[in-house]
Amino acid sequence: MYEIALIMGFSFLAYKSVVVRDEELTILPRSISYKVGKLWDIAHQGMRENRFLRAEKALLSILKIDQKNAAAYNRLGILYAKQKEYKDAIDCFEIASSIEPTASSLHNLGLIYYETENYSRAAIAFEEALKNEEDMAARHIAYAKVQEKIGNTKLMLKEIERAVELEPNQESYSLLIRTYENLDMQIEADLAKDKLKRLIVPAGKTKRLHRPKRVVI
Repeated sequence: MYEIALIMGFSFLAYKSVVVRDEELTILPRSISYKVGKLWDIAHQGMRENRFLRAEKALLSILKIDQKNAAAYNRLGILYAKQKEYKDAIDCFEIASSIEPTASSLHNLGLIYYETENYSRAAIAFEEALKNEEDMAARHIAYAKVQEKIGNTKLMLKEIERAVELEPNQESYSLLIRTYENLDMQIEADLAKDKLKRLIVPAGKTKRLHRPKRVVI
């Protein structure tokens, strides 16, 4: 089975899971909210500076105060993934998803399962992420990559075509064309090439595939 260009990776693990931090803090008493806020600042700084132990301690301290803080579990999973501690990352993302099954946490979980070659579970995680957020091309491409590994060519192609429908740009069309060519679907590949040529890109701007939002760290 040929390889689809993998337009995803652990550089995209830092998603929007922590954007809701301020909303979550409002349900805590003021003094505790302030303390948790300071711990988040320490965690963010530690991640930026690759001081992982410092960031980990801050996140674990948050979880001692708020055991159901899905954002903290998700960020801790990202931290472990960066260090290739995949078992711990999976545990964190699974907990985050059980507390608050957001598309981001489920997508993160799928990426880790993919990296550890657990493709059946990766497929399930990506499917759940798509149920929550279907209109992002990158999620369909990630799911297509898993289907490639499983050997489900029909569904793989369907997901890539859906990605092109959502974001018809040079990047998504190029992936679709390569897929058609590798499947010996030259007529479809030629038609896709014609559509790609007709794409109108405003001067000075380049259309790119939208990624799941990154958290500012």
